[in-house]
Amino acid sequence: MISVVQRVRRAQVVVDGATVGKIDQGLLVLVCAEQGDTEVQGDKLLAKLLKLRIFGDADGKMNRSVQDLDGAGLQGGLLIVSQFTLAADTSSGNRPSFKGAAAPDDGRRLYDYFVAQARAAHPIVQTGIFAADMQVELVNDGPVTIPMRVIPVV
Repeated sequence: MISVVQRVRRAQVVVDGATVGKIDQGLLVLVCAEQGDTEVQGDKLLAKLLKLRIFGDADGKMNRSVQDLDGAGLQGGLLIVSQFTLAADTSSGNRPSFKGAAAPDDGRRLYDYFVAQARAAHPIVQTGIFAADMQVELVNDGPVTIPMRVIPVV
């Protein structure tokens, strides 16, 4: 699975003029299932996201995770958005190829699984809508943007 994680002050997803997901401080997680991915990659990615220390402590050092923003247990939000374009291959020509992305049914199944696991593990989880035309609005904090990839073991 491929993911781009952004530390945000706030973020929201709008579909057809309506806000469908919204968080205050936390992580905007753009996620893409690739061919060959299974639930194992989703579990590994989620475990890493929840423990990723990219929020500042009292000294401004990145020592806190989304699970403990202030050192006293304040949890930030997760806004999880499906984005198959993360699998883009731009190595040939000017039009990206997306053949590395999981088939739509597999992508939806893995996205739904990932969201369900996130909701079971973290209290503040919002989402976009799989395969919808979404507008994602965010205030990147830092800016901090981190690409992450969990590769299937073959």
